[in-house]
Amino acid sequence: MKPSPDYVPAHGLLRGKSVLVTAAAGAGIGFAAAQRAAEEGCRALVISDVHERRLTEAVVALKEKTGLQAIHGQLCDVSQQAQVDALIAFAEEKTGGVDVLINNAGLGTSRRLIDMPDDEWHKVIDVTLTGTFRMTRAALQVMQPRGKGVIVNNASVLGWRAQVEQAHYAAAKAGVMALTRCAAMEAAEFGVRINAVAPSIAIHAFLKKSASEELLNELSAKEAFGRGAEPWEVANVMIMLASDYTSYMTGEVVSVSSQRA
Repeated sequence: MKPSPDYVPAHGLLRGKSVLVTAAAGAGIGFAAAQRAAEEGCRALVISDVHERRLTEAVVALKEKTGLQAIHGQLCDVSQQAQVDALIAFAEEKTGGVDVLINNAGLGTSRRLIDMPDDEWHKVIDVTLTGTFRMTRAALQVMQPRGKGVIVNNASVLGWRAQVEQAHYAAAKAGVMALTRCAAMEAAEFGVRINAVAPSIAIHAFLKKSASEELLNELSAKEAFGRGAEPWEVANVMIMLASDYTSYMTGEVVSVSSQRA
């Protein structure tokens, strides 16, 4: 297994912009994206999560790690429309207008299709796909009148590839990909770009709690580098898509993977 690369220094890719990241508490991709946004010079940052204690701790940690003090946290369950609306209103107030939305919220479990109850299927779809739709719709309602904005969605390579016990999650992530493409076409005329990343496997504390060490080792071994991605390696691509360096990209799904063909 090759070692992880050195952390990439910032280049001011989001200088002067405001950023909203969902599901950003803890040690996963969302927190890494929030940290990178602050390091890349954003002027204001709002993060959300469903866990109040972790959210509060994440705000404190981000301020300490990055030096940015204009960081705010807001509880939000993306399966609840009222909370989505409240989050957008909060972010608009705290930032003076959201320039970038990173839709990171998602939910996954492991279950064979034949054993899957309706409520488990619906919950994964509601948070992962419909939650992304709710956040995108709410963001477009404020971005389109301004004639600018960027949305970056977190999909998954499982939207393309098959894996046992992941029919619900894969269906949801394939839906995120299709949503990204279609929403991008509608938003383009208003100057808003929408793209997505599709990670294969990023190793972080929450994933280690929800998946066995054996499975994670098996999946990591399939990667060309013989390891899973660091969360910040996925976050780097999110930040690139959020930046002006990708001003001609919309409706694209970028694979963040080293998996062998």
